[in-house]
Amino acid sequence: ALAARLLSQPVKWIEDRREYFSATAHERDQFWDLEVAVDEAGHLLGVRGSMIHDQGAFSQVAVNLPYNAATNVSGLYRLPNYQFEWTVAATNKISASAVRGAGYPQGNFAMERLLDRVARELGLDRAEVRRRNLISPADMPYTSPLKSRDGANIVLDSGDFIAGQDKLLDLIDYEGFPSRQKAALSDGRYLGIGIGNYTKGTGRGPFESAIVRIKPSGQITVATGASEQGQGIIHSLAQICAEALGVNPEAVSVTGGDTSAVSIGMGTFASRQAVTAGTSVHVAATELRNKALKIGAHMLEAAEEDLELVDGTVRVRGVPEMAVPLGKIAHAVAGTPGFALPFGIEPGMEAEHNFMPEGLAYCSGSQAAEVEVDVETGGVTILRYIAVQDSGTRINPMIVDGQMQGGIVHGMGNALFERLLHDENGQPLTTSLDQYLLPTATGVPSIALHYDDTACTKNPLGIKGVGEGGTVPVPGVIISAVENALSPFGIFVDRCPIEPMHLVELILAAQQ
Repeated sequence: ALAARLLSQPVKWIEDRREYFSATAHERDQFWDLEVAVDEAGHLLGVRGSMIHDQGAFSQVAVNLPYNAATNVSGLYRLPNYQFEWTVAATNKISASAVRGAGYPQGNFAMERLLDRVARELGLDRAEVRRRNLISPADMPYTSPLKSRDGANIVLDSGDFIAGQDKLLDLIDYEGFPSRQKAALSDGRYLGIGIGNYTKGTGRGPFESAIVRIKPSGQITVATGASEQGQGIIHSLAQICAEALGVNPEAVSVTGGDTSAVSIGMGTFASRQAVTAGTSVHVAATELRNKALKIGAHMLEAAEEDLELVDGTVRVRGVPEMAVPLGKIAHAVAGTPGFALPFGIEPGMEAEHNFMPEGLAYCSGSQAAEVEVDVETGGVTILRYIAVQDSGTRINPMIVDGQMQGGIVHGMGNALFERLLHDENGQPLTTSLDQYLLPTATGVPSIALHYDDTACTKNPLGIKGVGEGGTVPVPGVIISAVENALSPFGIFVDRCPIEPMHLVELILAAQQ
């Protein structure tokens, strides 16, 4: 952009894959060392340990990632004692920055691995250990002693985590799995099952902006700092505005992230836009709705409580022919020289709101995977994957499904494929997509999505974000399933991704 300005002509930059891998950011590179204390029934008494976060050569969000990871260890579980120290290590490797999940998957992975260890050491069922430690509905709202980065308490305000896990176990036939596993083993096949529970902070502040306008032409516009990057936020905001004003979403034009339309705004990150921008649009559009009803009452000479807003018109209930369209209402308060506005009515049909959330809204859920491991090649096949998600009010269920599917597939890559390698001088060795592998259509099963939605109490729409939540538990779930499949070898897996070569090495070492 700067070169184009200096030269006063178009400039095109074509980046090859090697340059991209050398200059982009990664995120998951952390080293953990943990101890867990439990009673004989598997109830958590405390966790302590440390973590080193490899920040690479430059600091973009150096504190954010390890902070999120460290404060997500407790997740949905009651953890009475916690002592943790983390270190940010500046190295000469590629710099780290936030990737979908932004530290939450690492903290979740650590706790879920500990719970599997507890179950194994005490001879308890993995699901039962989790159930005994989950925060119950009676504890809600649950305030953690830990705080988020903005200094606000971590408050889980709603959700039934125990019911969510129970539903997940029924869906994947958890009780029937041991017989399936035994039958497969008799045929020389190694099946495993893994489960995990998770939460993800969403709707991060400090604010997001929205200006809603109804023009004399009848056109409805929304301007917001929210930015569309493929997650469908523009359509969702149109839906929210349309519902408040009684119109079809196609009648609403939304402009996001454009300073010519709105002067302030934060943008897209931290699964925040539906919560923050959505609430701002809702509040502003509701204000315009109330104003339209007040003006309509004056124009129709009717009581305000007798009016309704339907199909873009204010009309008298039961008398649909007594109606005035929103455009005409906007025209009436646009101002005409020499004529007064109706008493007590401000000019124009425009409302602005900047929603400032008090703390994060936390989505949550449970996920399970059934896998098969080829002990000769170390290949892992995901046979089934099921998720039970609580995202509060879902503005657009199809968009939520897409976000969940994309997030889960991203997590599959984190669990099985994606690793950036460097040489001893910090130069990247992974510089192409035949070295940095990604999940593809042939390796991703049909993902079964189910929802147990409870409304968030921290915003008027009851929304909990969804964009990153699906990614958070996947590495822990899949690694747990792989470890379960290899239980005849007594193998313990403490890392991800778990590449085929490493699995074969573990199997050979166990056999020897």
